[in-house]
Amino acid sequence: MEKKILVLLFLLPILLFSQNPKKKQSLEELYIIKNDSLTIPLDEVIVLDKREFSSDTERRYYYWYYKKVQKAYPFARIASDTLVEINKELEGIKSKRKRKKKVKEIQDFMEGEFAGQLKKLTRTEGRILIKLIYRQTGETMYDLIKEYRSGWKAFWYNSSAKMFRLSLKKEYKPKEEALDFIVEDILQRSFISGTLDKREPKIPIDYYQLLNQYQDIDIEHELTIYIDKYLK
Repeated sequence: MEKKILVLLFLLPILLFSQNPKKKQSLEELYIIKNDSLTIPLDEVIVLDKREFSSDTERRYYYWYYKKVQKAYPFARIASDTLVEINKELEGIKSKRKRKKKVKEIQDFMEGEFAGQLKKLTRTEGRILIKLIYRQTGETMYDLIKEYRSGWKAFWYNSSAKMFRLSLKKEYKPKEEALDFIVEDILQRSFISGTLDKREPKIPIDYYQLLNQYQDIDIEHELTIYIDKYLK
């Protein structure tokens, strides 16, 4: 069994300051009827080949990681989704004292809402969450804490995270790291199936290019390395 970790200490300060740009609708997403003023937005339809596995073990490994991503992603979505509205509120507050008070009120609310759930995250779910926070905000958890709390808190939280073999300085790099690609693959397939609500990443990700790059990926091998390195 993986050790349970208190991600709450690391996540809640960051959740208050995430940003999520609104998706712009392109002309390709519109169906325009000639000689009429009716414009109907159409949902993009994406079809992916069914993922093939070389063995039952690889299949089990993939779906084990699939469950971890499913558990962690909603918290990253909350960070990039809900709190953009909070930033709008803070824009109208000039006083540093009032801004600090407002942030404290929001933090207290978030703790009340999500403390119990965050405490139940496993080490793997916490590591994925750290990566997905970067995917959704474009900044590491360490930098966000340093920017909006203090350098000392960022150092302290990161030092504490190291006890669980975690690093708040980790970035999300699916183009460079196979394990991150597996996360992205799970996300994209979950968006298509509707099991997760899609949110655009803050960083550029070309999923179809990644599919070509990792077409021969050995998922069992990659996850075995991860388990041996971090969970044993």
